[in-house]
Amino acid sequence: MPDAITVNNLGKKYRLRSSGTPTMKAAVLDLVRGRRRVRRDFWALRDVSFAVRRGETLGIIGFNGAGKSTLLALLAGTKTPTCGSLATEGTISSLLELGAGFHPDLTGRENIFLCGAIMGMSQSRMRERFDAIVSFAGLETFIDQPVKHYSSGMYVRLGFAVAVEVDPDIVLIDEVLAVGDITFQRKCIERMKRFREQGKTMLMISHDLKTIQSISDRILLLNEGRILGLGDPESLVDRYETLSRDRMAQAIRREWGTGGARLTDVRFLDAEGRETDTFRSGSALTARIRYSTDQPVERPVFGFAIADTEGRLVHGSNTQLSGLELPEIRGEGAVTLRVTPLALAAGTYLFSFSLHSWDHKTNYHRLDNVFPVVVESEKAFEGVCYLPSSWDAT
Repeated sequence: MPDAITVNNLGKKYRLRSSGTPTMKAAVLDLVRGRRRVRRDFWALRDVSFAVRRGETLGIIGFNGAGKSTLLALLAGTKTPTCGSLATEGTISSLLELGAGFHPDLTGRENIFLCGAIMGMSQSRMRERFDAIVSFAGLETFIDQPVKHYSSGMYVRLGFAVAVEVDPDIVLIDEVLAVGDITFQRKCIERMKRFREQGKTMLMISHDLKTIQSISDRILLLNEGRILGLGDPESLVDRYETLSRDRMAQAIRREWGTGGARLTDVRFLDAEGRETDTFRSGSALTARIRYSTDQPVERPVFGFAIADTEGRLVHGSNTQLSGLELPEIRGEGAVTLRVTPLALAAGTYLFSFSLHSWDHKTNYHRLDNVFPVVVESEKAFEGVCYLPSSWDAT
C-alpha cells in the first residue's frame, strides 16, 4: 500500500528585495548611477524528505519561521515548490490559516457550501453534512450572519468543522488549538482522536507540545527550513524544549570579567547525583562549579542567581552572605552549591554564576543567565516561589 504523503528533496525559495518602496525617481537614479536593487534568496524549506503512512498522525513542531506553515501550504497545493517533489494519495482537507477560503460578505451557511465546492464536494453531500458542521462549530445562532461579523474564535470553529466533517483522506491543520476556548479545544482533540481511529491521515502544526505529543504517532522537528529530527514524539519534544531553553538563554546571556580567575564548568545534579537540567519542585538541586586561576586569589566569593526567562531576578546569594569564607584559591578546583528544597513554580529558569573579590570591586568572571533549568511541579499557586500555607475558619 503506497504512503499517503511522499516528499523528496522539497525546497521553497523566496526572492527578497531590499527594504523600502521603490519610486520612479529612485528607479531613474539607480539606472543613471548604474546601481541595482539588492535581492537575496531566502529558502523557507530546503532538502526536506519524508513519508507519512496511511492512517498516521504526524505532528510538526519548530520555532517561528522554521518552515512549518510553508510545508503544509505546499502539501495543500496553495504554494508551488521551487525544487523537489511531493505526492499525496486521496482527498485533502486543510485548515491552514484563520478563515482561509471564507468570503467575508457571505453568511456562514453560504461559506460552508462555498468551501465544499472548493474541495470538490457536491451540494447534496454538503447538505447531508451541514447540520453536523454547524453543531460542531456551535454556530446555530449565527450561521446566517455574514462571517465578517464573526469573532476570530467563530471563524476558526467554522473552518475546523468544515475541514473535518467533509470526510477527507488527509487533513492538514495549522495551529487550530491556538484559537478558541477550552471547550472547543477539547472537541478538536476528541475529533482528531476519532480521525485516527478511522484510519485517516493527519498532519498538524501546534505549539501546544503536550497535546501534539499525545496525538501524534511521530513528530517532525523543523529548524531554519531543514529537518532536525523525525521520530518518537517524546524524544523530539524533549529535543525541541532543549533548543528552546538554549535559545532563550542566548537572548539575554552575558559573560564578562577581568579573567584573572575563571569559571570553567558547571554541572547540575539531582538528589541521586544524576546529571540533569530538569528538576521537580521541592527536590534538591546541586551545582558543581569548577574554576581555574592564573594566580592565587585571596578571599574569593562565589555567587549564584536565578532569573526567569525575561531576566527578572528570582533569588540570589553567594558564599559571603552564607558565611563561608575561603582564604584562598589557586590553580584548578571546584565548589558545590546545594539548593534544598528547590521551591519554585513550574517553568524555565536561568542560572547565573559569579566569582568576584571579597570587597566586590573586582569581578573575575561572571556568567549571567547562561544555564537554563526546567522545574516541573504539580502544585497550583501564584508567583514563582512555593511557600507552604494552610487555612482554617477559626
